[in-house]
Amino acid sequence: MPQKLIVILGPTATGKTQLATHLANKIDGEVISADSRQVYRGMDIGTGKDLEDFVVEGKQIPHHLIDIVDAGSEYNVFEFQKDFLKVYDDILKRKKQAILCGGTGMYIDSVVKGYRFLQIPENKELRNELEQKENEELVEILKEYKKEVHNTTDTIYQKRIIRAIEIAKFQQENEAMIRDFPKINHIIFGIDFDRIIIRKRITKRLEQRLEHEGMVEEVEQLLKSGVSPEKLKFYGLEYKLITQYLLDELSYNDMFQKLNSSIHQFAKRQTTWFRKMERDGFEINWIDGNLEMEEKLKFILDKI
Repeated sequence: MPQKLIVILGPTATGKTQLATHLANKIDGEVISADSRQVYRGMDIGTGKDLEDFVVEGKQIPHHLIDIVDAGSEYNVFEFQKDFLKVYDDILKRKKQAILCGGTGMYIDSVVKGYRFLQIPENKELRNELEQKENEELVEILKEYKKEVHNTTDTIYQKRIIRAIEIAKFQQENEAMIRDFPKINHIIFGIDFDRIIIRKRITKRLEQRLEHEGMVEEVEQLLKSGVSPEKLKFYGLEYKLITQYLLDELSYNDMFQKLNSSIHQFAKRQTTWFRKMERDGFEINWIDGNLEMEEKLKFILDKI
């Protein structure tokens, strides 16, 4: 069997990156990001890149699929799969250990479940037809193609619902054209905290990023660089609400409260996704987030 891909997952603010980089330092590994927003250049604080975590004991830990496309563009799971395979094959050829780390459930699923993938063209005629409909009706149309809609952001923004319908329709009509994603031998670890602790960690981290790390200034700079407010709002969470604050659509206090609540809800959705993976038959080896780093590493090393 080929060397197992090590997957480290968990909801936001659980310390995934730090664990992955410390593990990489121990086993001569390289980290592949599975985060749908960390691919964008200039979106550092709001996406939680925590690039300082990639230096362990004075050593720079190699990392991939971070800062690979310009802010303002749209990156998707198809592109992620292509980029992942290229990076993963290269890591194996160099006889290093690949560690997939992140919280974007769809990206992780696309690797471990072996989703079928292909580049799906725009259907302008379909889009024009769907753009006339309300979101609620669009969600019902999407459910006709997909019994379960796991990516909840697909049901929030009209553009995403329409794209999801476009993809589902194409897949249904072009089954024979779709290639299989290769099966990858893997072992999955998840970081687990009590929900109350995660909530406290999220709020503390948000205060730190807003008051001391310059997250508002980061969004301001993206706007000045030419990224449109609509694009930033499309990225959701920090970028949506801080943009609204900078456009005087929200007060600072309202922005903070809405953002804090939204990130808590996001973490809950991530946890729901990972539990769904378990129900689908994937074993996740849960690690107590309260353990010291060395204890977490020992837990992983004993399993692999």
